[in-house]
Amino acid sequence: MSTQRTIQSIYTDGACTGNPGPGGWGVVVYFSDGSIHEMGDASSHTTNNKMEMQAAIAALQFMHTSGQAEPITLYTDSEYLINSVTKWVKGWKKKGWKKADGKPVQNQDLLETLDNLNSHLINWEYVRGHSGNVGNERCDVIARAFASGKNPSLKQSFPTNTHQSLAQPIEINVAKVTESPATSTIIDTRNQEISTIASHITIMEPTIATSAASIDDKPPEMRVAQLRDLVETLRIADEIATKGYLITSSELADLMDVHASAVTSRGDQWRWRNWIVSRVRREGNQILWELERGDQVGGEEE
Repeated sequence: MSTQRTIQSIYTDGACTGNPGPGGWGVVVYFSDGSIHEMGDASSHTTNNKMEMQAAIAALQFMHTSGQAEPITLYTDSEYLINSVTKWVKGWKKKGWKKADGKPVQNQDLLETLDNLNSHLINWEYVRGHSGNVGNERCDVIARAFASGKNPSLKQSFPTNTHQSLAQPIEINVAKVTESPATSTIIDTRNQEISTIASHITIMEPTIATSAASIDDKPPEMRVAQLRDLVETLRIADEIATKGYLITSSELADLMDVHASAVTSRGDQWRWRNWIVSRVRREGNQILWELERGDQVGGEEE
């Protein structure tokens, strides 16, 4: 890697099918000159949290190897990862890697590695998953591709003089992951011709600005109807949380208006709008989930 390039930001994400089950992780590194470096890999039997941590480990190792001396922001949609690294790890180490309830901390080996790699140069930032953020969406595509047994082509890179605005990752569109016979999972193609790269580009999901514009184009009565539907969805979710109902993955996916795989691959605990969604248990072929209001849930003790 050229020492003249400075890392601007890094996005990481992990995915898992079954949890535990086959998993994958993805990393996208954005440089200040507009070039991009992507990484990823798969694991045959793992968990979502392990993949989230493995992605962050790969990102931090890459940063250390690059000789980066400037602060960077690392974006992840895993609140568990951020809290573990920035808050809980101090208390866990003091208690001999025990949680507040006295139980052993899971994934101690990965957490110790992360703690050793972490430094004052890293600003850990939460980004909401599946919200149109290009860096997060790209990492998600890479991670899911590896988790599903595919070997994605990591070939997205743009020289500075080709498209300067691409130095801002939040405002660009994402290259689609395609199957490739290439055996290497870490590829840096910053010098690749733009004409070659263009064949890999597609719009995965509009940015927030684009989404807002499309909503404004709709008739007022349609926008009001959509808001009514949203309020009803939120009311149902609040009732489920208040009364302590458990719902299946398919029911939760219907409530969130997403594919069922977007629920089952998210891990044991994650945030959706105002709620913390937690995996409770499995009954037959179904996973049961519990919703709790996020502003009423306490954090891990140090």
